[in-house]
Amino acid sequence: MVNDGSTKEYDKYFEQIKSKVIVLKHAVNLGKGRALKTGFNEYLKKFENKAGVITVDSDGQHKVNDIKKVSKKLVELGDTLILGSRNFDDKNVPFKSKYGNKITRAIFSFLTGVKVKDTQTGLRGIPTKYIKTLMNIPGERFEYEMNMLMYTKNDNINIEEEEIETVYIQENKSSHFNPLTDSLRIYLIFLKYIFASAISFVIDISLYKLFFNIFINTMVTYAITIATVLARIISSFINYKINKNTVFKSSTKSSIIKYYILCIIQMFISAGLVSYIFNLIGQNGEVIIKIIVDIILFFINFKIQKEWVFKKGGK
Repeated sequence: MVNDGSTKEYDKYFEQIKSKVIVLKHAVNLGKGRALKTGFNEYLKKFENKAGVITVDSDGQHKVNDIKKVSKKLVELGDTLILGSRNFDDKNVPFKSKYGNKITRAIFSFLTGVKVKDTQTGLRGIPTKYIKTLMNIPGERFEYEMNMLMYTKNDNINIEEEEIETVYIQENKSSHFNPLTDSLRIYLIFLKYIFASAISFVIDISLYKLFFNIFINTMVTYAITIATVLARIISSFINYKINKNTVFKSSTKSSIIKYYILCIIQMFISAGLVSYIFNLIGQNGEVIIKIIVDIILFFINFKIQKEWVFKKGGK
């Protein structure tokens, strides 16, 4: 058990259980992610020959029988991350928790490709073989558990869900999860991607307009295609460097080749759709059309970059 900087008034409770469990203590609150890593480290030092670790939150929302179910499944499967997943359609689930979790689940699934019912469950069975890997995942607070799920896809870690009872005490007032600040931490990679894309997007649109004005009077038929190609060559390299080094932090050697394969395909799809719509509705508004088309391609592009271009383990 990890005492993550609790105040002195709770010391008596930790003293009562010291004879039965190992109690680790942080002098100050360091966050849930760091507390889990502290526990993992102690486990590897003393029990690395066991099947794995069961993580349980201390807010009273996990029943003993459910902990046993997750433990049994962990032992049975051996090399699979087990999630104790709650049913958010239960009548006793508070409104904020019900829809907050459903929205997070939907967005998380779309952007990462990892489909689980409960992204924020603290009841998990983690096989010993994956603990060192998971200890190196970034995150010191609530975002760590979400990061753990994100990295399972890149590290080829299987996930199995075990349905557990959905328990909320006093409308979940005991939870320290802050929907605003902790969601920002959870989706930091997506925010970085948006920021990087925004920079290159402004460069791309500005250069596109410049080149379009240059070629529209001399090469009317091909002006959109030429402007798109020249603008994308410049903006794409800037975007590649930011995504590789800041967003996905990839060391994959072939990423630049994959990136430009994707870039070329997207470029011609963008040019083709913009040209088609431009000729369909009339000879004006080409920039607005391009913005709309590229916003749609933006979401598709994120998934392809994360799951193929900058995928961890690539050569």
